[in-house]
Amino acid sequence: MRALWYLVAYLIPATAVVGMTLGGWWLLSTLLFVFALTPILDHLIGLDESNLDESGEAAEKTNRAYDVVVRMWVPVQIGVLVAGLWVATRGHLSGFELVGLVVSLGILGGAGINVAHELMHRKAKLDKALAEALMTSVSYTHFCVEHIYGHHKNVATPLDPATARFGEAVYRFLPRSVLGGMRSFWRIEGELAARKGYGRFDLRNRRLRYPLVWALCVAAALLVFGPLGALLFVAQGVTGFLMLEVINYLEHYGLERRETRPGRYERVQPAHSWNSAHLLTKLYLFGLPRHSDHHYLASRPYAILRHHGDAPQLPAGYATMFLVALVPPLWRAVMDPRVEALRSGPAPTAGASADGASTEWASPA
Repeated sequence: MRALWYLVAYLIPATAVVGMTLGGWWLLSTLLFVFALTPILDHLIGLDESNLDESGEAAEKTNRAYDVVVRMWVPVQIGVLVAGLWVATRGHLSGFELVGLVVSLGILGGAGINVAHELMHRKAKLDKALAEALMTSVSYTHFCVEHIYGHHKNVATPLDPATARFGEAVYRFLPRSVLGGMRSFWRIEGELAARKGYGRFDLRNRRLRYPLVWALCVAAALLVFGPLGALLFVAQGVTGFLMLEVINYLEHYGLERRETRPGRYERVQPAHSWNSAHLLTKLYLFGLPRHSDHHYLASRPYAILRHHGDAPQLPAGYATMFLVALVPPLWRAVMDPRVEALRSGPAPTAGASADGASTEWASPA
């Protein structure tokens, strides 16, 4: 039954469907649900700081219901996206309604990136393929490679474009993270393709396959829904991946790993990610707010992610902190004293590893 609680995440596509069905101001339903109602509910419902014992974790790891809950998201999101493009190009929407629709689909895509994040960390080829499908739908497929082989290895170091520097505003972070992530993907995949013997025109080379599949999706949107449909497909994707990058911003802001020798860093610890124990957004985001444990042991599935009470704690849930991040003076007033307090305290105890990654980080194969 614990797995079924995560079905509350499907309220996000449900609000998008409501908006598309009723039109008008209802197209703001998803925006208001996620960024107005959720912060209030997150505060009222409160925290979940409980952890399963070893027997409980073992039982949940074999519970196939968790697989169904996350995999089912893929046809739901893609179905809502296709329906949205149909409504936009067949429904004679006003400019306001088109903007509302793009925002709704973009928020849905941002939530879908989180599902893709869970799936891309798995070993099964089906899960990795589903992750690529979701990331293609938001024009950000390279994240499947850069996140696993780049971000998890380099998090909380100057080498990671997705780690926000202390004092860095989110609007300066966004272009650095987006462009830096793309460059990182290109380099990493080039090394992997060379190691595996994939040529430049081999479809197994993701430097070819990812942009090719994305271009085919845009072409399909153009063919079926016309220029407006293709434009909206790209626009909702940009909205979705910018949401991802704002989440990246708040997850590691100002946190740093100690350099043990030039170019080598201490092992990733729970202290190198901002954690959130808020129950509702934990369910919406399939455990992602327990981010300290995710980086500490990257292979741990969402069903059994642990709360680390001694890790840096965000003062509010993800939806609230997302809004705070958009106002840099407010963000700095809230977060900078917390970062400074961490820096003035004792350093976290950690054993250093050769590459600085968590022990179950998936090395290139």
